[in-house]
Amino acid sequence: MNRISDEQLGNEKIGKLMLQMAIPSIVAQTVNILYSIIDRIYIGHIEGIGTNALTGVGLTLPIITLVSAFSAFVGAGGAPLAAIFMGKGDKKRAEQILGCGIFMLGMFSIALMVFFYLFKVPLLYMFGASDQTVGFADRYLSFYLIGTLMVQLSLGLNPFIISQGQARVGMLTILIGAAVNIVLDPVFIFVLHLDVQGAAIATVISQTVSAVWICVFLAGKRSSIRIRREYIRPDGKNGRIIFSLGVSPFIMRSTESLISIVMNRGLQDYGGDLYVGSLTIMQSLMQFISAPIAGFTQGVQPIISYNFGAGRFDRVKKAYRAMIGIVVGYGFASTAVVMLFPTVFAGFFAKDADLIALTGRVIPVFLCGMLIFGLQQGIQPTFLATGQAKISLFLAMLRKVILLVPLALILPHFIGVWGVYIAEPISDIVSAVTAGILFLVNIRKILSKESVDKIQ
Repeated sequence: MNRISDEQLGNEKIGKLMLQMAIPSIVAQTVNILYSIIDRIYIGHIEGIGTNALTGVGLTLPIITLVSAFSAFVGAGGAPLAAIFMGKGDKKRAEQILGCGIFMLGMFSIALMVFFYLFKVPLLYMFGASDQTVGFADRYLSFYLIGTLMVQLSLGLNPFIISQGQARVGMLTILIGAAVNIVLDPVFIFVLHLDVQGAAIATVISQTVSAVWICVFLAGKRSSIRIRREYIRPDGKNGRIIFSLGVSPFIMRSTESLISIVMNRGLQDYGGDLYVGSLTIMQSLMQFISAPIAGFTQGVQPIISYNFGAGRFDRVKKAYRAMIGIVVGYGFASTAVVMLFPTVFAGFFAKDADLIALTGRVIPVFLCGMLIFGLQQGIQPTFLATGQAKISLFLAMLRKVILLVPLALILPHFIGVWGVYIAEPISDIVSAVTAGILFLVNIRKILSKESVDKIQ
């Protein structure tokens, strides 16, 4: 069966259930990241302009990340709530949350598209663009922003499919879009000679295909919770609870945007375009390491949320213990491989020997904190899955806003461009350790009937 039933969520063996739920989600997340990375690989190998084009597209990352942050606000905030209310047997409330989420995604899309079209060029210069790279960034964004609504619907609604046990359908959503993008990328970039705007056009088309697929599924009979026209409207009650849980993943994503701005600006000021290009490559590698983790935790979250809502705390414990252990192990192993062969991985993205050599030198420093950051990547989804918005929000703020941004601004004054790179592992290590302490202190209190009853 493609669908995991409510009975299975509440009674199936945790190990088997995790495999059924997580594998499709891992594939989906990995492929989703892969096709954005493939964009950069193709762009970095465009003859004559590859290095500047890659750097320019990297400079658009803060804007693209912010767009995805608003979709995470709804998807990562609303989908666990829908699963909790399904666990409580309240299907109507779950559908109202879905409808409210769709309305919010539409409003976000309009506001974001208008704002960034008006201010994209001055923003790009502020983010660290130079006269040699701003044109590539501007052309990429001009086409990418056309598809803002499709990006929002595709990224924001897919978690609602996964949250009802339809992990394979969620995987197909991503695979379909990825297949379209991977096929169209070389056609638009190399055959039609559209360089960076060709990559953006391919992305918009692929996200449109995914968004249509999702909406058709959620409106159909195979979906446990369905799109109802009467629920697509402003809804203060459901909007507030989506906000309370969604603000943490929103801050996690949106502060990635802030981090990119601060780090790009610092690397431009203390190094130059080549250093900005190295960050584009390293952020791509971090995304590739983190994507399977995000997919795995997204697949396991509905198991935790459903059983938490049903008061099955023994099953909650089994699920989060297995999830945290697997995430920590995978994060350490995958990061170690990249650190051992840095120039090999840098060479996937660039032909420029100087860029490859620079990136190879800084990768071991930049990524070393990821060796233990899996601890936070496993713990924070557990807090989200059990409705613990405040703790999850604090952890999101700690790593990026409290630690990484100030460190990236302060350290370069003392040690130059290396200060920008070193800020990343310091914040990763400190926040991972803090997450572990908070989890040990709070988890017993969280797993109680009183904690479940607070979610209304």
